[in-house]
Amino acid sequence: MKNSIIILFSAIMAAAAGCNSQTGAAPEYLIPQPKEITINSTKTIRLGGITQVIDSTSELPEEGYTITMNGNTAEIKASDHQGIMRAKATLAQLAGLTPDTFAEEDAFRNARVPDITIKDWPSFPLRGFMHDTGRNFREVETLKKEIDLMAFYKVNVFHWHLTDNPAWRIECRAYPQLNDPQYQRAGRDEGRFYTYSQIREVIAYARERGVMVIPEIDMPGHSQYFDKTFGFPMASEEGMEVLKKCLKEFMEEIPAEDCPYIHIGSDEVYIADPQGFMQFCEGIVREGGRTPMAWYPGLPSDEGTVSQIWSEAGRVAAGTDFPGRYVDSYMGYLNLGNPLVNTSYFFLHQLCGTEECDGKAMGGILCLWNDTRVADKSRTFPHNGMPEGLLGFAESSWKGGKGYGHDNPYLLPEPGTPAHEALLSFEKKLAFHRDNFLKAWDVRWVANAALPWKVSISSDGGSELLAQTSAWGGCIDLNALCRKNGITPGAERLEVCMTTEIYAESDTTITAWVGFDSPARSNRMSDGIGEQGRWECSARVFAGDTEIFPAKPWNEPGAYRFHFPTWHKPANELPYTDEQFFWTREPAQIPLKAGWNTVRIECPRVFNAAIWVAAFAPVSQTEDGRISEATGIICR
Repeated sequence: MKNSIIILFSAIMAAAAGCNSQTGAAPEYLIPQPKEITINSTKTIRLGGITQVIDSTSELPEEGYTITMNGNTAEIKASDHQGIMRAKATLAQLAGLTPDTFAEEDAFRNARVPDITIKDWPSFPLRGFMHDTGRNFREVETLKKEIDLMAFYKVNVFHWHLTDNPAWRIECRAYPQLNDPQYQRAGRDEGRFYTYSQIREVIAYARERGVMVIPEIDMPGHSQYFDKTFGFPMASEEGMEVLKKCLKEFMEEIPAEDCPYIHIGSDEVYIADPQGFMQFCEGIVREGGRTPMAWYPGLPSDEGTVSQIWSEAGRVAAGTDFPGRYVDSYMGYLNLGNPLVNTSYFFLHQLCGTEECDGKAMGGILCLWNDTRVADKSRTFPHNGMPEGLLGFAESSWKGGKGYGHDNPYLLPEPGTPAHEALLSFEKKLAFHRDNFLKAWDVRWVANAALPWKVSISSDGGSELLAQTSAWGGCIDLNALCRKNGITPGAERLEVCMTTEIYAESDTTITAWVGFDSPARSNRMSDGIGEQGRWECSARVFAGDTEIFPAKPWNEPGAYRFHFPTWHKPANELPYTDEQFFWTREPAQIPLKAGWNTVRIECPRVFNAAIWVAAFAPVSQTEDGRISEATGIICR
């Protein structure tokens, strides 16, 4: 590791210097960053209003736009309504508006903006966010808030996963028993569904903001409710007759112009005649004037069906000779990992393995699968790192480009590389957005990419040294670090020791998120909460000679220890709580003495798990619980 001193967490100070007097973003702090910006002068303009012109003969591509300042008027030109909304999102960030206000008629009046000219367009036509409301119901007003956020960051598709094993969430007049709570999973919002009127309301709300809704009716898998309701499976002859009526009813209620795509699922299921079933479903969707979408890998779809690649094994399809159009969802899921790692990963990921849409690579959809039961719906996004993850995805999916040459999605790039420099720059922007535009959201992320670690990896309880290496960031994926160093994490006991040094001008105490587990919100595989007074996974933390313990007593010490996947098991009906995630619990107190202090982490691999992490991220927390960087900290 280099011996140079690295000053951490300067994002807040840098961001503050980059904003205008009304807390609007400076041009370099826009997310996503526009393709072309011209600074006309150093003055700011108080807007009297905006004009907007749609010119379908314009040379601008779909969703492309220009913004030109003319006196105290911002002139917007675009080739379609979506382009107008993309321009207004950019202007809203410059003006200091928030996601819930920028679509209002008079929102821009008297706002101050820089004197600039912008020409902008997306690299990919489809940039979406998928939310699973089949497993855990979301209120219509909550969905509208999500759509506001998406539109503010130019994410143009809401992939609405409407059915899953617990329930069918669509009004059904042909078979009202599909809405009967007795056939739905207990504790999973039984009896809750969306009426056709509500579905049309959501679609209209989204369309006004330039967002297209793609509804998903997952079939024939993910449909336990169906077997329970009718006594026969969806892929049977009787089941297909039911399904045909349901699909036709849906398409009669929701016009094709409002809903040009219908996602038919098809993943994680084995049936006798997969090709026949898919031809049946694709045919019904096309008869209704829609384009079908389906998961890949999944049941075999034809070339006219858009494939949504969800498995990392599907990477081989992207950017090569995949037969039809596809979207990238293999970049990862919000419900896996944690906000510190995921946000960086989504930003650095090159969508579809290509620079821009090539006729087949349409873009990507970021997914949130909360398989486990959610009791307090307000905790869904904090537990899954949304919206911070969405902003990383929004930047990469709009911008496109060659990428940064960083091919390890779970480890942060090394200092001095193009990927690391780009990530540091993006962290400054994201910190600014968190503190200015996203105050109403419980964002659980801080800038952390510059934090350096010296790491030793040993086996046999630490007796045999296997590797000495370096890592960066507030959360290190130790499995990925082992693989990078030629060590295959298996059932044997591995042990990691990590150290960094923090400088203090005088004796003081800082706070930091500390944690050693990152359980998936899908299968709960985890070592659970630590024993009382101890960290999870038998880990230990020291600042100098002082051992660091959790900030307060655990409410449920030793609970939620599941060394196996819990899909379709009773454990998946246990809701997550804040103290199960290092990023939503109270930061630990870290005492420092004047001068250099060595922070040491000892982290054994206590079971053969896909997730093995060590997190130590200095943070600052306000009385109302809002999190930001611990500024002024120096590490080496």
